[in-house]
Amino acid sequence: MDSRLWTTQPVRFLEGERVYLRPIGIEDAEGYFHMLFNPEVRRLTGTKKPFTLEGIRRYIEGKSTDDSTVLLLIALADTDEVIGDIALQDIDHINRNANMRIAIDSDNHQGKGYGPESIRLLLEYSFGVLNLHRIELQVFTYNDRAIRAYEKVGFRKEGIQRDALYYEHQYHDSIMMSMLEDEYRALYHNP
Repeated sequence: MDSRLWTTQPVRFLEGERVYLRPIGIEDAEGYFHMLFNPEVRRLTGTKKPFTLEGIRRYIEGKSTDDSTVLLLIALADTDEVIGDIALQDIDHINRNANMRIAIDSDNHQGKGYGPESIRLLLEYSFGVLNLHRIELQVFTYNDRAIRAYEKVGFRKEGIQRDALYYEHQYHDSIMMSMLEDEYRALYHNP
């Protein structure tokens, strides 16, 4: 094997048709840092904290050894351009559940189906490899596009947390959604 392949081609951990998911590394810290300051991404995710590049480097290093988190970058299959990130968090192997989050960085990449494809890749890994039973997420009520994407993939609304987020001078509700392994299999593995 050509040793140059070790450094020139990104790892494609989970591959779809138009996107793939790959592990995040220290070399991604600067790009990830800039993504965290996209005003629309911050609004849609309710992100308030100001980050530093050094803090992002420490965060990436910490996540690489954290068994309760799988943090992956979303990249376009044809160009390797990173367009966002997706994560399983708070993985509980005893109760077989986890929390999921996703962010697509640019308006140029939103609304094109990249999010649902990335979510399906992570769900396949979650239910088919990690043997999880339940994946949950939270989405703010003003994020209609994300709500539609989650429903398209098969997530179901469970309830609303009233006034869960204070952002832009007002309170916003948060919708709790989840998917169970049997629901996923019925949608995507039904013979």
